[in-house]
Amino acid sequence: MKNRSDQGARRRAYVDTPKTGNAERSDFSCLPQGLGPAGAAHSVGNPRKASQPCCGCRLVLGPCRPQRDLLASCGQALKFSLTVCWNAFSRWAVRCMAAAGVPDLTFTDVLVLHHINHRGRGKKLADICFVLNYEDTHVVNYALKKLVAAGLAVGEKTGKEVFYSPTERGQQVAERYRQVREQCLIDSVNGELNPQIGELARFLRLMSGLYDQAARAASSL
Repeated sequence: MKNRSDQGARRRAYVDTPKTGNAERSDFSCLPQGLGPAGAAHSVGNPRKASQPCCGCRLVLGPCRPQRDLLASCGQALKFSLTVCWNAFSRWAVRCMAAAGVPDLTFTDVLVLHHINHRGRGKKLADICFVLNYEDTHVVNYALKKLVAAGLAVGEKTGKEVFYSPTERGQQVAERYRQVREQCLIDSVNGELNPQIGELARFLRLMSGLYDQAARAASSL
């Protein structure tokens, strides 16, 4: 009988003892009263019902203030890194094309020339802008006219649309560009970086979608 009483006392002491670890934390002070993690009852008196850490409130209201500050700081670092990388990549593309024998092309001209070489089929202006994510069609249209004037591309009208494809010289220039890229860029990349480059490409595609959505949201303010 005494053993049963001792076991009951120990059980009550265990249940009534507040848990301090993250897995059992019931302090949701960052939330308005009555709100807790999604799908969990918010009850300070019963820590078992509020078993999610405080950062679980992001499921209801978004990140807590410390997390938002951290995200903002990381966002600033990402913005700076993207800016520096974009300028470096633009400079590289122009210099690489100059080494390939065509020194008078801008960064947009280089991108458009490579795109119309891709898969060997003609592409119309709207499709080029869509794939390269250019909002201003006149910028791409000017690049196409410049490539046609340089003898690197040709436009063929089909119905109401004009489809652009590379000329033989345009294909040769693109091939020389690839050779220069292999010599100056690819050879200097460690093979161990290939998986990281793939992950980075997926991350950048994700970020482009987030930035597009944020731009649409900002335009509606």
